Amino acid sequence: MREKLSSMSSQNMAPTDCMKPSDLSAEKKGIKRKNWRNRIRFLWINSSKSILHPMKNRSYRPSVDDVNQWEQSLDKLLAHKYGKAAFRIFLKSEFCEENIEFWTTCENYKTLTSQKDLVSKANTIYEEFIKSEAPKEINLDFNTKNAIEQSLNAPTATTFQAAQKKIYSLMENNSYPRFINSDLYKELCAVASGKSKLVKY
Repeated sequence: MREKLSSMSSQNMAPTDCMKPSDLSAEKKGIKRKNWRNRIRFLWINSSKSILHPMKNRSYRPSVDDVNQWEQSLDKLLAHKYGKAAFRIFLKSEFCEENIEFWTTCENYKTLTSQKDLVSKANTIYEEFIKSEAPKEINLDFNTKNAIEQSLNAPTATTFQAAQKKIYSLMENNSYPRFINSDLYKELCAVASGKSKLVKY
Protein backbone atom coordinates (compact mmCIF):
# COMPACT_ATOMS: atom_id res chain seq x y z
CA MET A 1 0.00 0.00 0.00
CA ARG A 2 2.65 2.45 1.05
CA GLU A 3 4.74 1.55 -1.98
CA LYS A 4 1.76 2.39 -4.19
CA LEU A 5 1.24 5.71 -2.48
CA SER A 6 4.86 6.73 -2.64
CA SER A 7 5.03 5.99 -6.36
CA MET A 8 2.16 8.35 -7.13
CA SER A 9 2.24 12.12 -6.99
CA SER A 10 0.42 13.34 -3.90
CA GLN A 11 -0.88 16.23 -5.97
CA ASN A 12 -2.66 13.93 -8.41
CA MET A 13 -4.37 11.56 -6.04
CA ALA A 14 -7.53 11.86 -4.02
CA PRO A 15 -7.03 11.74 -0.25
CA THR A 16 -7.20 8.19 1.02
CA ASP A 17 -6.35 6.69 4.35
CA CYS A 18 -6.38 2.92 4.02
CA MET A 19 -6.29 0.04 1.65
CA LYS A 20 -9.77 -0.58 0.28
CA PRO A 21 -11.44 -3.84 1.36
CA SER A 22 -11.76 -4.73 -2.33
CA ASP A 23 -7.96 -4.68 -2.58
CA LEU A 24 -7.75 -7.67 -0.25
CA SER A 25 -8.15 -11.29 -1.20
CA ALA A 26 -10.70 -13.43 0.63
CA GLU A 27 -7.83 -15.22 2.35
CA LYS A 28 -6.32 -11.97 3.63
CA LYS A 29 -9.72 -10.78 4.83
CA GLY A 30 -9.97 -13.93 6.91
CA ILE A 31 -6.52 -13.35 8.35
CA LYS A 32 -7.46 -9.74 9.16
CA ARG A 33 -10.56 -10.83 11.03
CA LYS A 34 -8.69 -13.49 12.99
CA ASN A 35 -5.96 -11.00 13.90
CA TRP A 36 -8.29 -8.32 15.24
CA ARG A 37 -10.27 -10.90 17.19
CA ASN A 38 -7.09 -12.05 18.90
CA ARG A 39 -6.00 -8.47 19.58
CA ILE A 40 -9.40 -7.47 20.97
CA ARG A 41 -9.45 -10.53 23.23
CA PHE A 42 -5.99 -9.62 24.52
CA LEU A 43 -6.94 -5.94 24.97
CA TRP A 44 -10.15 -6.73 26.81
CA ILE A 45 -8.67 -9.33 29.12
CA ASN A 46 -5.75 -7.08 30.02
CA SER A 47 -7.98 -4.01 30.39
CA SER A 48 -9.71 -5.77 33.27
CA LYS A 49 -6.46 -6.28 35.17
CA SER A 50 -4.39 -3.86 37.21
CA ILE A 51 -1.16 -4.54 39.04
CA LEU A 52 -1.70 -1.50 41.27
CA HIS A 53 -5.38 -2.17 41.98
CA PRO A 54 -5.95 -5.94 41.81
CA MET A 55 -9.24 -5.62 43.73
CA LYS A 56 -10.71 -3.04 41.33
CA ASN A 57 -10.73 -5.00 38.11
CA ARG A 58 -14.19 -3.81 37.05
CA SER A 59 -13.14 -0.17 36.71
CA TYR A 60 -10.42 -1.08 34.22
CA ARG A 61 -12.78 -2.66 31.67
CA PRO A 62 -14.67 -0.30 29.29
CA SER A 63 -18.36 -0.17 30.17
CA VAL A 64 -21.33 -0.36 27.80
CA ASP A 65 -21.65 3.44 28.10
CA ASP A 66 -17.97 3.89 27.21
CA VAL A 67 -18.26 1.77 24.08
CA ASN A 68 -21.53 3.41 23.04
CA GLN A 69 -19.96 6.86 23.37
CA TRP A 70 -17.26 5.93 20.90
CA GLU A 71 -19.78 6.08 18.06
CA GLN A 72 -20.75 9.67 18.89
CA SER A 73 -17.55 11.21 17.54
CA LEU A 74 -13.93 10.46 16.73
CA ASP A 75 -12.96 12.86 19.55
CA LYS A 76 -14.76 10.71 22.12
CA LEU A 77 -13.16 7.58 20.71
CA LEU A 78 -9.63 8.97 20.81
CA ALA A 79 -10.14 10.46 24.28
CA HIS A 80 -10.72 6.99 25.72
CA LYS A 81 -7.62 4.87 26.34
CA TYR A 82 -9.19 1.61 25.19
CA GLY A 83 -11.23 3.28 22.49
CA LYS A 84 -8.04 4.55 20.90
CA ALA A 85 -6.43 1.14 21.31
CA ALA A 86 -9.39 -0.56 19.62
CA PHE A 87 -9.35 1.97 16.78
CA ARG A 88 -5.65 1.33 16.29
CA ILE A 89 -6.33 -2.41 16.07
CA PHE A 90 -8.93 -1.69 13.40
CA LEU A 91 -6.57 0.57 11.44
CA LYS A 92 -3.87 -2.07 11.64
CA SER A 93 -6.29 -4.58 10.13
CA GLU A 94 -6.75 -2.14 7.23
CA PHE A 95 -3.02 -1.52 6.88
CA CYS A 96 -3.11 2.18 7.80
CA GLU A 97 -2.15 2.29 11.48
CA GLU A 98 0.41 4.97 10.64
CA ASN A 99 -2.41 7.54 10.72
CA ILE A 100 -3.28 7.02 14.37
CA GLU A 101 0.40 6.65 15.24
CA PHE A 102 1.19 9.99 13.60
CA TRP A 103 -1.78 11.71 15.28
CA THR A 104 -0.76 10.36 18.70
CA THR A 105 2.86 11.31 18.15
CA CYS A 106 1.78 14.87 17.30
CA GLU A 107 -0.26 15.06 20.51
CA ASN A 108 2.84 14.11 22.48
CA TYR A 109 5.01 16.49 20.45
CA LYS A 110 2.80 19.47 21.37
CA THR A 111 3.57 18.94 25.05
CA LEU A 112 7.32 19.54 24.57
CA THR A 113 8.70 22.85 25.86
CA SER A 114 12.45 22.62 25.30
CA GLN A 115 13.65 23.85 21.90
CA LYS A 116 16.24 21.09 21.89
CA ASP A 117 13.51 18.50 22.41
CA LEU A 118 11.33 20.09 19.72
CA VAL A 119 14.16 19.97 17.16
CA SER A 120 15.03 16.38 17.98
CA LYS A 121 11.42 15.13 17.97
CA ALA A 122 10.43 17.14 14.88
CA ASN A 123 13.21 15.55 12.86
CA THR A 124 12.29 12.10 14.16
CA ILE A 125 8.66 12.62 13.13
CA TYR A 126 9.74 13.88 9.72
CA GLU A 127 11.98 10.87 9.13
CA GLU A 128 9.36 8.40 10.32
CA PHE A 129 6.14 9.80 8.82
CA ILE A 130 6.65 12.74 6.46
CA LYS A 131 9.53 12.36 4.02
CA SER A 132 9.13 10.38 0.81
CA GLU A 133 9.71 6.67 1.36
CA ALA A 134 9.45 7.14 5.14
CA PRO A 135 8.83 3.79 6.91
CA LYS A 136 5.38 4.98 8.05
CA GLU A 137 4.73 7.60 5.38
CA ILE A 138 1.34 9.28 5.69
CA ASN A 139 -0.67 10.72 2.83
CA LEU A 140 0.01 14.48 2.70
CA ASP A 141 0.03 17.00 -0.14
CA PHE A 142 3.29 18.53 -1.37
CA ASN A 143 2.71 21.97 0.19
CA THR A 144 2.08 20.57 3.67
CA LYS A 145 5.16 18.35 3.47
CA ASN A 146 7.27 21.21 2.18
CA ALA A 147 6.16 23.58 4.95
CA ILE A 148 7.19 21.01 7.56
CA GLU A 149 10.54 20.42 5.90
CA GLN A 150 11.27 24.16 5.84
CA SER A 151 10.61 24.49 9.58
CA LEU A 152 12.79 21.62 10.81
CA ASN A 153 15.72 23.85 11.75
CA ALA A 154 13.56 25.92 14.10
CA PRO A 155 10.38 23.92 14.78
CA THR A 156 7.60 25.13 17.04
CA ALA A 157 4.78 23.37 18.87
CA THR A 158 2.56 23.98 15.82
CA THR A 159 4.97 22.63 13.18
CA PHE A 160 2.81 19.57 12.53
CA GLN A 161 -0.55 21.18 13.24
CA ALA A 162 -1.73 21.38 9.61
CA ALA A 163 -0.58 17.83 8.88
CA GLN A 164 -2.25 16.51 12.03
CA LYS A 165 -5.53 18.18 11.08
CA LYS A 166 -5.41 16.65 7.60
CA ILE A 167 -4.78 13.18 8.97
CA TYR A 168 -7.51 13.63 11.59
CA SER A 169 -9.91 14.64 8.81
CA LEU A 170 -8.96 11.56 6.79
CA MET A 171 -9.63 9.30 9.77
CA GLU A 172 -12.86 11.11 10.68
CA ASN A 173 -14.30 10.92 7.17
CA ASN A 174 -13.01 7.53 6.09
CA SER A 175 -11.72 5.00 8.60
CA TYR A 176 -13.80 6.13 11.60
CA PRO A 177 -17.19 5.49 9.91
CA ARG A 178 -15.89 2.11 8.76
CA PHE A 179 -14.80 1.34 12.31
CA ILE A 180 -18.24 2.17 13.72
CA ASN A 181 -19.88 -0.06 11.11
CA SER A 182 -17.33 -2.85 11.43
CA ASP A 183 -17.70 -6.32 12.89
CA LEU A 184 -14.94 -5.33 15.30
CA TYR A 185 -16.99 -2.52 16.86
CA LYS A 186 -20.10 -4.71 16.98
CA GLU A 187 -18.02 -7.30 18.79
CA LEU A 188 -16.81 -4.68 21.26
CA CYS A 189 -20.40 -3.71 22.02
CA ALA A 190 -21.26 -7.37 22.57
CA VAL A 191 -18.25 -7.91 24.83
CA ALA A 192 -19.07 -4.82 26.90
CA SER A 193 -22.63 -6.00 27.43
CA GLY A 194 -21.53 -9.53 28.29
CA LYS A 195 -23.11 -11.09 25.21
CA SER A 196 -19.97 -12.08 23.35
CA LYS A 197 -18.37 -15.48 22.91
CA LEU A 198 -15.05 -13.78 22.27
CA VAL A 199 -14.25 -13.20 25.93
CA LYS A 200 -15.15 -15.56 28.77
CA TYR A 201 -16.65 -13.90 31.82
